[in-house]
Amino acid sequence: MSELPLPPATRRLGLSDIEVSPIAWGMWRLAENGRTVADAAKLVHAALDAGITFLDTADIYGFDGTSGFGDAEALLGEVLAAEPGLRDKMVLATKGGILPPLPYDQSPDYLKKAIDDSLRRLQVDSVDLWQIHRPDILTHPQEVARALDDAVASGKVRTLGVSNFTMFQLPALAKFLDNKLVSTQPEISPLRIDCFENGQLDQAMAFGLTPLAWSPLGGGRLAAPETARDKAVAAALDTVAEAQGVSRTVCAYSWLMAHPAGIIPIIGSQNESRIAEGAEALKVRWTRQDWYAVLVAARGVPLP
Repeated sequence: MSELPLPPATRRLGLSDIEVSPIAWGMWRLAENGRTVADAAKLVHAALDAGITFLDTADIYGFDGTSGFGDAEALLGEVLAAEPGLRDKMVLATKGGILPPLPYDQSPDYLKKAIDDSLRRLQVDSVDLWQIHRPDILTHPQEVARALDDAVASGKVRTLGVSNFTMFQLPALAKFLDNKLVSTQPEISPLRIDCFENGQLDQAMAFGLTPLAWSPLGGGRLAAPETARDKAVAAALDTVAEAQGVSRTVCAYSWLMAHPAGIIPIIGSQNESRIAEGAEALKVRWTRQDWYAVLVAARGVPLP
């Protein structure tokens, strides 16, 4: 039975000249539990030592509903300030455009401020990828594009991406940009398969975008499945995981990575060993039969 190809050691970020690891580490919970700079540094090193060079954060990470906005970026900034050599070892991505207590703001003045504030917290001169976190439907995409192009022209941002954009919002923004988008970040997991069938991944391939998958473990539901559907998906993953001597978690990452769009799953764990374990996903082999078995379990009905 023919096997699908293993993921490459690195991937191009969209149509840019930036090479990234085929799996990323995200810092949604980096600033939780009183984590110190030394503790955060251990996590950064765990990722880099495992070959995970693509690090993704956001200005909203750390916000608890009342305070903490920017805390994850600031903590990573302290790590980078303490070890300046780390910056050149990573592809650094962040996001902005969510403004508590308002939902979203992508007016040009705010976007400029959000980018400047992120750079200040991160203690860097530029980021490799800046993404709009969630779309602001009250700002014309032409205005958003102007602010983003200015950020690239100023050298503050190398490449641009979007997160949680619909299939219509993405090309609307792309039409007005001088710089091509390089990435899109939707929620994708073996439990969240909308992108496989609604055209989003097809659009990413057509536009030359790298899909970054947030919550690739279904918000932790794959680790502790409760519903019949969750258990069926877990069982389909376990068939491959047990045969190849990896965890269900690793198998879930690799299932996404087997897609021809070149999905990059973002590891959300803030545990050194689990971050390092993610790199094992590069070794998992899938057959079409096994891959579709997971999809069928997630759909809950047979394929047509």
